Amino acid sequence: MRVDLFDFDLPEENIALRPANPRDSARLLVVDAGADPVLSDQRVSDLVAFLKPGDALVFNDTKVIPAQLEGIRHREGAGGQQVSATLHMRTEPDVWKAFARPGKRIKVGDRIEFGDLGSLSATVEDKGEGGEVTLRFDLSGPALDEAILSVGHIPLPPYIAAKRPEDAQDAKDYQTIYAREQGAVAAPTAGLHFTPDLFARLDAAGVERHFVTLHVGAGTFLPMKVDDTEDHKMHQEIGYVSAETAQHLNAVRARGGRIVCVGTTSLRLIESAAADDGTILPWSGATGIFITPGYRFKAVDMLMTNFHLPKSTLFMLVSAFCGLETMRSAYDHAISSGYRFYSYGDSSLLFRNDR
Repeated sequence: MRVDLFDFDLPEENIALRPANPRDSARLLVVDAGADPVLSDQRVSDLVAFLKPGDALVFNDTKVIPAQLEGIRHREGAGGQQVSATLHMRTEPDVWKAFARPGKRIKVGDRIEFGDLGSLSATVEDKGEGGEVTLRFDLSGPALDEAILSVGHIPLPPYIAAKRPEDAQDAKDYQTIYAREQGAVAAPTAGLHFTPDLFARLDAAGVERHFVTLHVGAGTFLPMKVDDTEDHKMHQEIGYVSAETAQHLNAVRARGGRIVCVGTTSLRLIESAAADDGTILPWSGATGIFITPGYRFKAVDMLMTNFHLPKSTLFMLVSAFCGLETMRSAYDHAISSGYRFYSYGDSSLLFRNDR
């Protein structure tokens, strides 16, 4: 499909720079994508009203790490140069793939010292497209984790970072209350809206809660540079669905409950793990699933997700879930009604279009 079909105009004032407080006071646009799509303006705190006893919410429990590193590149016969690296996928205990700037000036064999006095150092082992490099660090495993926590900082999305610097509040705001598996570069932002009070009310309503892990990579921020979706290559992300979680979710489906994914990350992982008949299997590995209109969803019935960038893979995903025209109408309504977009913005609850 043509990428420009997924374009729309978004005023700057609709881009959220801080989250709602309390988290579940954010607005929630409910999109029922039936034969006659219906839009309903609600609050995230109203979520319970749209779920039934026996439904299951699926959360991504990945935890954002301070994956933005600043350092000095060293090369024999050349002076030091400042570089910035955003880690996005760990491949070995001492190896990370990263997006580096300025990427064109970095070569295989370069040494990069991050942090004060070179407290964290790495060698460039490989170089890919779009500024991607493979870094082998001098530290490994938990020692490397501790060093990254010490010298790195939270990589705010570009549309926020361009308008204000990261601060101490972001360390709290840009993390879900249930985050536990370290490894994400970006937050699974639909989950940022949940509070202990909302969890308690969902529990009281008989709505189940299950967790999967998908370590969100920096590729989620990259713009599409092609004119046709068939030419786009998705960056892979590491994820896990445990046998216990798969068993629970299959039981929900068997008794007629609905699978409600909180965020496109959990949806992409569940759809990666699902068989053609909708059975969810234990799963572990890298997924680069790219969902566009025409995709047949196998297991997910509803999706809670924030509002996404024009011409992004995530706007394509929600258009596949509800229909392109439905989502264009929903986004037009959201923009004109003052909904706040992107990572710190408001949310939507989408019912799958089975037409």
